[in-house]
Amino acid sequence: MEDNATHHISSIFLVGIPGLQKFHCWIGIPVCLLFVLTLLGNSIITVTIKLEPSLHQPMYFFLSMLAVNDMALSSSTALKMLGIFWLDDHWIDFDVCLAQMYFIHTLCIIESALLVAMAFDRYAAICIPLRYTTILTTSVVIKMGLVGISRAILMVLPCPLLIKRLPYHAKYIISHTYCEHMAVVKLASASTSINRAYGISVALSVMILDLGLIATSYIKILQTVFRLSSQNSRSKALGTCAAHVCTILVSYTPALFSFLTHRIGKKVPPSVHVIFASVYLLVPPTVNPLVYGVKTKQIRDRVVGLFFPNKISEK
Repeated sequence: MEDNATHHISSIFLVGIPGLQKFHCWIGIPVCLLFVLTLLGNSIITVTIKLEPSLHQPMYFFLSMLAVNDMALSSSTALKMLGIFWLDDHWIDFDVCLAQMYFIHTLCIIESALLVAMAFDRYAAICIPLRYTTILTTSVVIKMGLVGISRAILMVLPCPLLIKRLPYHAKYIISHTYCEHMAVVKLASASTSINRAYGISVALSVMILDLGLIATSYIKILQTVFRLSSQNSRSKALGTCAAHVCTILVSYTPALFSFLTHRIGKKVPPSVHVIFASVYLLVPPTVNPLVYGVKTKQIRDRVVGLFFPNKISEK
């Protein structure tokens, strides 16, 4: 039996972006900018939806949930990244590391669930418009949100618990900007097959199920839209989906690339993997409010009204 001291590490050293340490202070600038824009943009979206009675609809309730989730996701990663890049604050307590890992992965799964809920909202609005208000009541919207949150909490919970049972020796360095599940698992000095299998099964089940549900919704939407007689009606129906489609692409594309490079991209340089893994957590929360602000007329008009009241009165 080995000594207990070898079974536990009290803290972990986060390298940042391996090979680019001398550029950390410069890399911190876009990270800080993205973080500030995320907080600003999502706060504006949330306040706008709260203040504008015409936006008290299921689609915008889901959007405000997405905005709050995006701010939490960005905060859980960007603050530590900036500490590494600007303050050389590389050390993180092992339990804090597990907490960060838990929150990041939980919030990512909640984000995915919200995108599914928003796809269902568009399906109901376009395919069964007469029943839209009776199907997506406020209580149903709240229940869908709670189901998405509960799924994420329960699916990710075994990850830190399985990590805590593993023995660790002196290896405490992670070549990453945050505590990512597989990066923490690789530090263990015992077999991690259960951890790896569970991590992959969670990631694949969430991605396959959620993308499958989103794809099914959009197949039904396209079938309904192409049955419409007028070109104007088709354009209007598809226009209401544009922001959601952009958000899906922005959210899933870098996440999928990061997931694949971590498991099968052996020849991908570590710095490229870490950059992509950081981008998929920082960029979508920044882009989402911009997409919805530009693509959704009600939000755009209300935001313009908040900051430039004279422009509204001139119309």
